[in-house]
Amino acid sequence: MQTFTGLCKPALALLPLCGALAFAPAQAQTAAPAAPVVKYDLTYDIISPVHSQHGMVATEQELATKVGVDILKKGGNAVDAGVAVGFALAVVLPNAGNIGGGGFMMIHDAKTGKNVALDFREMAPQRATRNMYLDDKGNVVPGRSLYTHLAVGVPGTVAGLSHALSKYGTMKLSQVIQPAVELAEKGYPVSRSLAQILSAEREHLGQWDSSKAIFFKEGRPLQEGELLVQKDLAKSLRLIAKEGPKAFYEGSIAKKIVAEMDKHGGLISADDLKNYKVVERVPVSGNYRGYQVMSMPPPSSGGVHIIQMMNILERYPLKQYGADSAQTIHLMAETMKLAYADRSEYLGDPDFTKVPVKGLTSRAYADELAKKINPDRATPSSEIKPGQPQPYESDQTTHYSVADKDGNLVATTYTLNLNFGSGIVATGTGITLNNEMDDFAAKPGVPNAFGLVGGDANAVAPYKRPLSSMSPTFVLKDGKPFLVTGSPGGSRIITTTLQTILNVIDHDMNVAEATITPRIHHQWAPDQLRVEKGLSADTLKILQDKGQKISVQPSMGRTQTIQIRSDGFDGFSDPRNPDGRTLGF
Repeated sequence: MQTFTGLCKPALALLPLCGALAFAPAQAQTAAPAAPVVKYDLTYDIISPVHSQHGMVATEQELATKVGVDILKKGGNAVDAGVAVGFALAVVLPNAGNIGGGGFMMIHDAKTGKNVALDFREMAPQRATRNMYLDDKGNVVPGRSLYTHLAVGVPGTVAGLSHALSKYGTMKLSQVIQPAVELAEKGYPVSRSLAQILSAEREHLGQWDSSKAIFFKEGRPLQEGELLVQKDLAKSLRLIAKEGPKAFYEGSIAKKIVAEMDKHGGLISADDLKNYKVVERVPVSGNYRGYQVMSMPPPSSGGVHIIQMMNILERYPLKQYGADSAQTIHLMAETMKLAYADRSEYLGDPDFTKVPVKGLTSRAYADELAKKINPDRATPSSEIKPGQPQPYESDQTTHYSVADKDGNLVATTYTLNLNFGSGIVATGTGITLNNEMDDFAAKPGVPNAFGLVGGDANAVAPYKRPLSSMSPTFVLKDGKPFLVTGSPGGSRIITTTLQTILNVIDHDMNVAEATITPRIHHQWAPDQLRVEKGLSADTLKILQDKGQKISVQPSMGRTQTIQIRSDGFDGFSDPRNPDGRTLGF
């Protein structure tokens, strides 16, 4: 049972979201002992961030947050905690947390000042072909890249988390995996939000006996309060803890994944798993109003376009215009269109295609793009084409953030793509497999599940990594950590992360205020300005008069944000996901 008390401050511009926030779990001030049923008592201002002095963890699931904080309390650093959280979320957030998918991790090493972008994105199998999702007439076959064994990319999460721990952590793999093993073995009560997701994905999961065996009871999805026990997943995690990543990529787990593929016409082979590689990349970086922004480079499009959009927006006095004013929103929307048009043309796996990162993130290119923005009138997407950055050269997802007392930071966004990925659990492993192959451009100009359009740069090819929007991000001030943030949300990840940072820097919001402020999104195609509920009718009318095509839709993003202050840490878990929790000590 959950109980809530507390009030929103009506004087604040954030009032439109108070109704939603009144039903969000409290952001606890300190870590509490694990318990199967948690009662929250919200007795303080709901827009105050969590504060702590020695370390902080923000995730989308309270049990995983507690795992991370416990690791920090035992003397582990941010990477130790981040890896423990990654394995724990595979158990307690089964629709997005994973060891059968992939993602990105940003690491800030306090001792050296080094920033690392760890790429453990899924890869296409060796037998993958450019037109594998087209019929004999050249049309995309509905569902083939989403709900079949052909949708599964070679998973990278186990390799990525293990690499991070061995190179940047201080604890043993067996130590950081043990909490996840116990959660899978003993089980935990299904939350209301997870029960709703399971119900919504009934058809998706229900076509596979191996998936129903875990997530169904008496022929229907598990309901709120029922225990979710994952014995096979616990066995797989134990093997990884004992044998390391080889258990997943070359051992008994690998054999079961390959058997699953062979039985159902999938493409992943033993060699595909054995040949998977983690890549350390140089973060993409930029400066915004005196702050240094560092984020994930390609095959993520997130960092490139966050910095590209900031370069354009820095010329406007957004603070003077006000947060979520019609003028601020209009300028953000026009900037987003330009960035997403470029995304469709230039972004892909840098190991296969030349991505003009320097040009896209240059201030000179931003100057050229800004000339296309009419501050008083929306430009139709049909009139916007990808720009020319070269001359300036010289789905379902989850995010978590960790900061420790020594100044180390971890920002991780990883995914299965859609809820529960392909919906397929590899028989005998308890591991849900991704459907990340849909993030490739199955056919140039044809949108994927998130409505994103891609071209040749993101075409399917063997061992290629699909383009992503995942945007784990750091903000530094004078070279020192200031903010760590990121979000799930498919194509909206980039704009959600952007707005969180702008709210803190431009509008002087604390991380709680920055989180709950209504969000907007434009991705060029389709030509619509998506907005959350909470904007005033007057604001929407002004935007419409400027030519913006408004579409009020469900909430966007679920950020996990930590701000590093002189007196400790402030953090906040986005109440758009009621299971999220930030804890410190």
